[in-house]
Parts: sequence; C-alpha cells; structure tokens
Amino acid sequence: MKIKGGDLPIVDVLIPAYNEEGSIGKVILAIPKAVRHIVVVNNGSEDQTAQVAAKAGALVVDEPRKGYGQACLAGMEFLKHQGVAPEILVFLDGDYSDFPEQMGEIIRPILQEGMDMVIGSRALGNRETGSMTLPQVFGNWLSTTLMRWIYGTKYTDLGPFRAIRWEALWELGMVDRNYGWTIEMQIKAAKKGMKTTEVPVDYRQRIGVSKVSGTVRGVFGAGYKILWTIWKYR
Repeated sequence: MKIKGGDLPIVDVLIPAYNEEGSIGKVILAIPKAVRHIVVVNNGSEDQTAQVAAKAGALVVDEPRKGYGQACLAGMEFLKHQGVAPEILVFLDGDYSDFPEQMGEIIRPILQEGMDMVIGSRALGNRETGSMTLPQVFGNWLSTTLMRWIYGTKYTDLGPFRAIRWEALWELGMVDRNYGWTIEMQIKAAKKGMKTTEVPVDYRQRIGVSKVSGTVRGVFGAGYKILWTIWKYR
C-alpha cells in the first residue's frame, strides 16, 4: 500500500466472516503489510473460519449473533478497546471477491483530499463475468437512484469494500445489524454533510456461496431491508 506524500496513518481492517474457511486466508494474505490490525469477526461460522484466520495472522473476534451489521458492530467495539484507535477503518468482505491490493486507492482520497468516507465502487471498476447476480446489479442501481432522488447523493454502489475515518464512523451512530449496514452508513454520512467519494474497484467471483445473493431468502431480505432503510431516514 503506497501513498505518496507523508507517512501512512494507522489503518485497521475489519472483515465480517461466516463460513469462509476456503477464502479468508487468501483475503488476509493479500492485505497490504502497512495495515496495523486485521480483525476477522467470526459470525457464528460452522467451519474452520476462525482457525484459518488466526493462522493467517488476524485477530479473531467471536460474535455468535448472526448479521453483517452485528459483526461490524462487534468488530468496532473490539477495536475501541485495543489502546490507540485507528485513524482509518477499512471494511472488507471475507469471500475473496474484492481485491485487498487496491486498499491504497480506497484510503488515498481520505489522506489527500480530506474525505471522510470512500466507497469502492464495483459499478465503476471491472467486474468479472458472473461476479454479481442480476438482482445485485438491479438492486444497486435502484438503491443508488432512490438515494440520489431523496438525499441528493451521487453513489453508484453499496460496495462493502470501503474506508472511513474512525471518528466519522462513530459519529454516524450505526445501528443496523444485518442487510442495511452499508446503505445506513452512506445515508447517514450524506445527512451529516460528510465528505464522501467513490473510487473504482475490481470485483471477481467469490469463493463459496453468497449468504445473501446465493439464496432466495437473502435476496428478498436484503432488498426489503435496503428499501426500508432508504425510507426510514428520508
């Protein structure tokens, strides 16, 4: 992770993970060495996710209560008590669909342009064929369009690969415990007038089966929660 101009800040990475034993090690090993802590929140996995993550060098937090947002909140609380807080927190999925090597591009606008939050946009980057399902593509388009109409935002994606200043993250007062986490963060940042932007990121087919887009229940559950969150904070 190379950033021109000045020393790197303290950057930590938070990875919610559920049954990702086949991919989590690859994700951790691909994260730039300049990162301080890699925190993997084991969200009730029934496989060896926790053991593989620990062996790869991550700090593992067990959170048996299911939910993407629940795992993120548990990871944030853990980091809150680790002494010196990070300056920037990066969120990353554990399925190896993102490219951790692009982390420098994600944090660069925070360091060089004074941004509070940066979203890695798959819509602006290169997507491997089959990496996103049609419901995912449509859902992203619909969600970002509605946010533009209601909140005046310019997002193109709800991508999970994102970076945010630690203080800004806590200022948002995040509460969602499942599918609405990413869109809650983007809506609240807009309502608070935070400086946000997007950068293109690449995306590939994940290892394993998606817990959201890979099931009918996940697709409809995520779709409902995202639309409900947009309406809730209008």
